[in-house]
Amino acid sequence: MATKASEKASTTNSEAKLTKAQLKKFKELLDEKRMEIIRKAQQTLDEEMTLDANDLPDEMDLASSEYLQSFTFRLRGREKVFLDKIQKALEKLEAGTFGVCDDCGERISAKRLEARPETTLCIRCKEDQERVEKDFG
Repeated sequence: MATKASEKASTTNSEAKLTKAQLKKFKELLDEKRMEIIRKAQQTLDEEMTLDANDLPDEMDLASSEYLQSFTFRLRGREKVFLDKIQKALEKLEAGTFGVCDDCGERISAKRLEARPETTLCIRCKEDQERVEKDFG
């Protein structure tokens, strides 16, 4: 009985293997996301980094501007984490391990990869992770 389960798993793995065209598509998608984050970061540096008290008429305007600047930096911080995930996905593409779950070693479905190409977990492992976070978070 255990052999039937392992045969089924290996059949599922081989059926779910990504084609070269799919891998190329995911690489292009990841590169596009990466470039968009870099563009936004550069825009932040060029346009939103300066905060000149002389341009703001009163303390409320200054406080509001500081808050918005802080909020923008938090967003860019989250994008840095996302950029790291994209970079890891690109490295996995180069290494030939893209689309394999980091936890269980099973193939990640193409549908999930289309939704989140930077993912490192199959849907089952991600749901398990979220359940644990919910219980202990």
